[in-house]
Amino acid sequence: MNLKMIMAFVADEKTQTVMEAARTAGATGATIITSVRGEGLVPEKTFLGLDLSAQRDVLLFLVAAPKAREILETISDAGKFDEEPGTGIAIQIEIEDAVGLKTQQDAIIHEIEESL
Repeated sequence: MNLKMIMAFVADEKTQTVMEAARTAGATGATIITSVRGEGLVPEKTFLGLDLSAQRDVLLFLVAAPKAREILETISDAGKFDEEPGTGIAIQIEIEDAVGLKTQQDAIIHEIEESL
């Protein structure tokens, strides 16, 4: 199976919007890691030792490779990644092999066949 992983690092208030957009574009599901911390070009300020940075979530999507770019662009548009600083970034990574996808295999194969 030809797969890619899309990793999206999003402001937590954008998580639901990005998830819905990814599903609409063809993602069959995601793993969400909540309450992570990141630092951009300019470090966040602190107040009396307390971190004032907004919470972030990491969304991991395992998708059919032919659909990956479309999903990546869709979540970028939905999350306004290129329009609003600090809303998020997303990357895609080639997956050499994966196991544990038996329940999603039919949906992923269908997505691949549709894009050919």
